[in-house]
Amino acid sequence: MCGICGVIHFDGSPVEQANLTRMVETIRHRGPDDSGVWVSGNVGLGNTRLAVIDVSAAGHQPLSNEADDVWIVFNGEIYNFPPIRNELLERGHVFRSRTDTETVVHLFEERGIDCLAALRGMFALAIWDGRNRELWLARDRLGKKPLYYFHDGSRLIFGSEIKCILAYPNTPRVLDRGALPLYLAYGYVPAPETIFVGVRALRPGCWLSVKEGRIEEREYWAAPAAAPAAALTTKGEQEWAEGLLEQLREAVRLRLISDVPLGAFLSGGLDSSAVTALMAEAASGPVKTFAIGFGGEPSFDETAHARVVAQHLGTDHHEFIVEPQTVDLIPKLVWHFDQPFGDSSAIPTYLVSKLAREHVTVALNGDGGDELFAGYERFRAARLARHYQRLPEWAHRGVEAVARVLPQGTGYRDLGRRALRFVTMARLPLPQQYLGWVGIMSPEMVDGLTVEAGGEQPPAHFRKYFPQPEGGDPVPILLNVNLRSYLPDDLLIKADRMSMAASLEARSPFLDHRLVEFAATMPASLQLRGGASKYILKRAFEGKLPREIIHRRKHGFGVPIGKWFRTTLREYLTDTLCSARAKERGLLRLEAVQGLVSEHLSGERDHGHALWALLMLEAWAQAFLD
Repeated sequence: MCGICGVIHFDGSPVEQANLTRMVETIRHRGPDDSGVWVSGNVGLGNTRLAVIDVSAAGHQPLSNEADDVWIVFNGEIYNFPPIRNELLERGHVFRSRTDTETVVHLFEERGIDCLAALRGMFALAIWDGRNRELWLARDRLGKKPLYYFHDGSRLIFGSEIKCILAYPNTPRVLDRGALPLYLAYGYVPAPETIFVGVRALRPGCWLSVKEGRIEEREYWAAPAAAPAAALTTKGEQEWAEGLLEQLREAVRLRLISDVPLGAFLSGGLDSSAVTALMAEAASGPVKTFAIGFGGEPSFDETAHARVVAQHLGTDHHEFIVEPQTVDLIPKLVWHFDQPFGDSSAIPTYLVSKLAREHVTVALNGDGGDELFAGYERFRAARLARHYQRLPEWAHRGVEAVARVLPQGTGYRDLGRRALRFVTMARLPLPQQYLGWVGIMSPEMVDGLTVEAGGEQPPAHFRKYFPQPEGGDPVPILLNVNLRSYLPDDLLIKADRMSMAASLEARSPFLDHRLVEFAATMPASLQLRGGASKYILKRAFEGKLPREIIHRRKHGFGVPIGKWFRTTLREYLTDTLCSARAKERGLLRLEAVQGLVSEHLSGERDHGHALWALLMLEAWAQAFLD
């Protein structure tokens, strides 16, 4: 795992090595084992390396072919590189290392950018083709590894994180106010937009070429559309379950390739437990597993379930308990994300990564299982909403009146909060309905908070993820929407930044692109059956995991942030969000912010997630604007 960066000057002016070195240093946490830069006239590449495959000096980057006319910087892992490397050796290519990075260089020599189709793994890369004087940037299919770029007509600057782009001389640091409504609604700024004017995110499954000052971006892979319901007639449930198990087993096996110690995140949920079970099946000794819990809030703590799995599989298990004293972590989170990021589960993700890094360099996780097999409660809510919409008007009024008077607590499954969220959105069209469930703030809340209208508004933006028409079962539609929005822009950004903050490589077997394509051929009735989510995944692991783990209710990797704001973080919340400094900056309407704070602290409403998003926005502004 690594960090990459680079620049090309269109006017032919030389790149100064010191400027490139400064960029590399800002992302040193991504690869503390080695670093390097390469400069040739108006082009420069930089890398910082976390050595995982061939940890010798032979894997030093930037790395070239034999002729030194193709150079690469690479972040990620290519799990199928050994057979590709062997084929290239048979065709006469000369290798100086055993790395997957060098394999990509030689494959590019033969196929050009079409080499991406052969790669199975996670990556962000930059290749300088000196033969054609062309720079190529590319990102993996699902977006597991990030890549950003800035283009102002005279140069293109790129990097794994925005901070290294900002470190290059004369790169403007200007807030894009048009991105604020999107951040408030989603809790993140969706790609390809960023919070900075002129800085763009390369989208998952895309490449970008730069030649003679001209830039072209193209998609080379797209998330597959869901299968029609009739697909079930060609296979029985058992055949689907066996096929799924074999696909996931292969995805796990490929991700065990490593020259350094590896382990697994184990929450006690089905996804991470399934991955750990298949690791234990393939390993020669006990798998090292890592779990995290929360002190003082039992409804958020899954460590007891993780222990059940660890004991069942005989793992070498480690735990960490988070106490509600996270103020010191906030500057660190802000610095690593570069943009405001409103998902509070970044806290435990960082802490469990830090715990794991004390024992291993690589950790497998269960990310993606919910996106492939309809694990989120909102998928069931979308189906339930279809029935709710058929109720008479008097029934709607009665249900909604009850939901509005229910008190709202801060527990994980608080009935008042969940009931009001459902009935508020259930009668709306599917895109608005779903945005209300998956988002952080409602359009009305966003309008009330923003000082000036600008940019695309969240409902219109979110609508673009949905096909026309939208009739039929909503689950296949929403699975695809999740795969193209929440997964790459929230879940995978969080996983990348927080694992890299701890210099840990995180691998996601469920997001093997072949497994994703296989899951897309499944009828939705195997993913969500009645009230049972992940139906086919549960079938596949019968007998491999305890029944209490297979059939327990979905429990997200949440944080009791609502309770913390009413107790130990109360003073910090009010001092930060209602400060004179925040008012002078003028990003938000202070009276609207104060209203949310007041409602939350009084217990009238649970605005925990919204307030965390506002807190991270203010902390980001202090760090990156002030």
